[in-house]
Amino acid sequence: MKTWNIDSAHSEIGFKVKHLMISNVRGKFNSFKGSIEMEDEDFTKAVISFSADTASINTENDMRDKHLQSPDFFDSASFPTLSFKSKSITKRSDNKFEVTGELNMHGITKEIILDTTLNGTITGMDGAKMMGFEILGSLSRKDFGLTWNAPIEQGGVVVSDEVKLEINTEFKEVK
Repeated sequence: MKTWNIDSAHSEIGFKVKHLMISNVRGKFNSFKGSIEMEDEDFTKAVISFSADTASINTENDMRDKHLQSPDFFDSASFPTLSFKSKSITKRSDNKFEVTGELNMHGITKEIILDTTLNGTITGMDGAKMMGFEILGSLSRKDFGLTWNAPIEQGGVVVSDEVKLEINTEFKEVK
Protein backbone atom coordinates (compact mmCIF):
# COMPACT_ATOMS: atom_id res chain seq x y z
CA MET A 1 0.00 0.00 0.00
CA LYS A 2 1.39 3.38 -1.03
CA THR A 3 0.32 6.52 0.80
CA TRP A 4 0.52 10.01 -0.64
CA ASN A 5 -0.03 13.04 1.61
CA ILE A 6 -1.20 16.42 0.45
CA ASP A 7 1.54 19.05 0.25
CA SER A 8 -0.30 22.00 1.79
CA ALA A 9 2.41 24.47 0.74
CA HIS A 10 1.63 23.69 -2.91
CA SER A 11 -2.13 23.13 -2.69
CA GLU A 12 -5.25 25.25 -2.43
CA ILE A 13 -8.73 24.19 -1.39
CA GLY A 14 -10.90 26.92 -2.86
CA PHE A 15 -14.50 27.75 -3.63
CA LYS A 16 -16.64 30.52 -5.05
CA VAL A 17 -20.25 31.62 -4.59
CA LYS A 18 -22.39 34.25 -6.27
CA HIS A 19 -22.86 37.42 -4.22
CA LEU A 20 -25.90 39.63 -4.84
CA MET A 21 -26.49 37.48 -7.94
CA ILE A 22 -23.95 39.54 -9.93
CA SER A 23 -20.42 38.62 -8.86
CA ASN A 24 -18.37 35.79 -7.41
CA VAL A 25 -16.75 35.81 -3.99
CA ARG A 26 -13.82 33.44 -3.65
CA GLY A 27 -12.48 31.79 -0.55
CA LYS A 28 -10.25 28.99 0.62
CA PHE A 29 -9.34 26.98 3.68
CA ASN A 30 -5.90 27.68 5.15
CA SER A 31 -5.71 24.54 7.32
CA PHE A 32 -6.34 21.14 5.71
CA LYS A 33 -4.91 17.66 5.28
CA GLY A 34 -5.48 14.83 2.87
CA SER A 35 -4.13 11.54 1.64
CA ILE A 36 -4.39 9.07 -1.20
CA GLU A 37 -3.88 5.37 -0.55
CA MET A 38 -3.11 3.14 -3.54
CA GLU A 39 -2.25 -0.56 -3.74
CA ASP A 40 -0.73 -0.18 -7.22
CA GLU A 41 -0.50 2.41 -10.02
CA ASP A 42 -4.22 2.17 -10.86
CA PHE A 43 -5.70 5.46 -9.63
CA THR A 44 -9.27 4.11 -10.01
CA LYS A 45 -8.58 1.82 -7.03
CA ALA A 46 -7.31 4.62 -4.79
CA VAL A 47 -8.97 5.87 -1.62
CA ILE A 48 -8.87 9.62 -1.13
CA SER A 49 -9.43 11.23 2.28
CA PHE A 50 -9.50 14.93 3.04
CA SER A 51 -10.41 17.25 5.92
CA ALA A 52 -10.33 21.01 6.49
CA ASP A 53 -10.58 23.17 9.59
CA THR A 54 -13.74 25.27 9.08
CA ALA A 55 -12.36 28.06 11.29
CA SER A 56 -9.50 28.47 8.79
CA ILE A 57 -11.86 29.81 6.11
CA ASN A 58 -10.29 32.79 4.36
CA THR A 59 -12.09 35.11 1.94
CA GLU A 60 -9.63 38.00 2.47
CA ASN A 61 -12.31 39.82 4.53
CA ASP A 62 -12.20 39.38 8.32
CA MET A 63 -15.81 40.43 8.90
CA ARG A 64 -17.10 37.96 6.28
CA ASP A 65 -14.80 35.19 7.59
CA LYS A 66 -16.17 35.64 11.12
CA HIS A 67 -19.73 35.47 9.74
CA LEU A 68 -18.89 32.28 7.82
CA GLN A 69 -17.47 30.75 11.02
CA SER A 70 -20.65 31.67 12.95
CA PRO A 71 -23.79 29.53 13.44
CA ASP A 72 -25.28 31.27 10.36
CA PHE A 73 -22.92 29.19 8.19
CA PHE A 74 -20.23 26.67 9.23
CA ASP A 75 -20.76 26.99 13.00
CA SER A 76 -17.07 26.25 13.47
CA ALA A 77 -17.40 25.94 17.26
CA SER A 78 -19.85 23.03 16.88
CA PHE A 79 -18.53 21.62 13.56
CA PRO A 80 -14.79 22.30 13.49
CA THR A 81 -14.00 20.13 10.45
CA LEU A 82 -15.43 19.16 7.12
CA SER A 83 -14.31 15.91 5.57
CA PHE A 84 -14.44 13.92 2.35
CA LYS A 85 -13.79 10.25 1.62
CA SER A 86 -13.96 8.74 -1.85
CA LYS A 87 -16.26 5.82 -2.60
CA SER A 88 -15.38 5.25 -6.26
CA ILE A 89 -13.16 6.63 -8.99
CA THR A 90 -14.12 6.28 -12.66
CA LYS A 91 -11.68 6.93 -15.49
CA ARG A 92 -13.15 9.21 -18.19
CA SER A 93 -10.06 9.59 -20.40
CA ASP A 94 -6.27 9.36 -20.13
CA ASN A 95 -5.95 11.83 -17.26
CA LYS A 96 -9.59 12.67 -16.40
CA PHE A 97 -11.50 10.96 -13.60
CA GLU A 98 -14.81 11.25 -11.80
CA VAL A 99 -14.35 10.89 -8.05
CA THR A 100 -17.52 10.09 -6.11
CA GLY A 101 -17.41 10.39 -2.36
CA GLU A 102 -19.11 11.44 0.82
CA LEU A 103 -18.69 14.98 2.08
CA ASN A 104 -19.48 15.62 5.73
CA MET A 105 -20.08 19.26 6.52
CA HIS A 106 -22.05 20.89 9.31
CA GLY A 107 -22.90 17.43 10.69
CA ILE A 108 -24.53 16.27 7.43
CA THR A 109 -23.08 13.71 5.02
CA LYS A 110 -23.99 13.81 1.32
CA GLU A 111 -22.53 12.28 -1.80
CA ILE A 112 -20.77 14.62 -4.20
CA ILE A 113 -18.98 14.10 -7.52
CA LEU A 114 -15.67 15.77 -8.31
CA ASP A 115 -14.29 16.14 -11.83
CA THR A 116 -10.61 15.39 -11.38
CA THR A 117 -7.71 15.93 -13.73
CA LEU A 118 -4.42 14.19 -12.98
CA ASN A 119 -1.81 16.69 -14.17
CA GLY A 120 0.98 14.17 -13.88
CA THR A 121 3.35 12.27 -11.66
CA ILE A 122 6.99 13.33 -11.35
CA THR A 123 9.97 12.99 -9.06
CA GLY A 124 10.29 16.10 -6.91
CA MET A 125 13.43 18.02 -6.03
CA ASP A 126 13.95 15.89 -2.91
CA GLY A 127 13.65 12.62 -4.85
CA ALA A 128 10.11 11.83 -3.70
CA LYS A 129 7.33 11.05 -6.18
CA MET A 130 4.70 13.78 -6.58
CA MET A 131 1.20 13.84 -8.15
CA GLY A 132 -0.72 16.97 -9.10
CA PHE A 133 -4.48 17.36 -9.52
CA GLU A 134 -7.04 19.95 -10.58
CA ILE A 135 -10.46 19.24 -9.11
CA LEU A 136 -13.79 20.92 -9.90
CA GLY A 137 -17.21 20.31 -8.43
CA SER A 138 -20.25 21.99 -7.01
CA LEU A 139 -22.67 21.48 -4.17
CA SER A 140 -25.82 22.92 -2.71
CA ARG A 141 -25.01 24.53 0.62
CA LYS A 142 -28.66 24.03 1.68
CA ASP A 143 -28.09 20.26 1.42
CA PHE A 144 -25.66 20.68 4.32
CA GLY A 145 -27.89 22.89 6.47
CA LEU A 146 -26.16 26.15 5.46
CA THR A 147 -29.35 28.07 4.78
CA TRP A 148 -28.63 31.65 5.91
CA ASN A 149 -29.58 34.22 3.30
CA ALA A 150 -31.32 37.53 2.82
CA PRO A 151 -33.46 38.74 -0.07
CA ILE A 152 -32.30 41.68 -2.15
CA GLU A 153 -34.65 44.45 -3.21
CA GLN A 154 -34.35 43.81 -6.97
CA GLY A 155 -35.06 40.10 -6.53
CA GLY A 156 -32.76 37.26 -5.72
CA VAL A 157 -30.67 36.69 -2.61
CA VAL A 158 -27.39 37.81 -1.09
CA VAL A 159 -25.62 34.43 -1.39
CA SER A 160 -26.27 31.74 -4.00
CA ASP A 161 -27.11 28.21 -2.94
CA GLU A 162 -24.57 26.72 -5.35
CA VAL A 163 -20.97 26.58 -4.16
CA LYS A 164 -18.40 25.87 -6.87
CA LEU A 165 -15.31 24.00 -5.73
CA GLU A 166 -11.91 24.79 -7.25
CA ILE A 167 -9.16 22.62 -5.81
CA ASN A 168 -5.52 22.39 -6.89
CA THR A 169 -3.36 19.88 -5.06
CA GLU A 170 0.04 18.25 -4.98
CA PHE A 171 0.48 14.94 -3.20
CA LYS A 172 3.84 13.56 -2.08
CA GLU A 173 4.50 9.84 -1.71
CA VAL A 174 5.30 8.80 1.85
CA LYS A 175 8.39 6.59 1.99
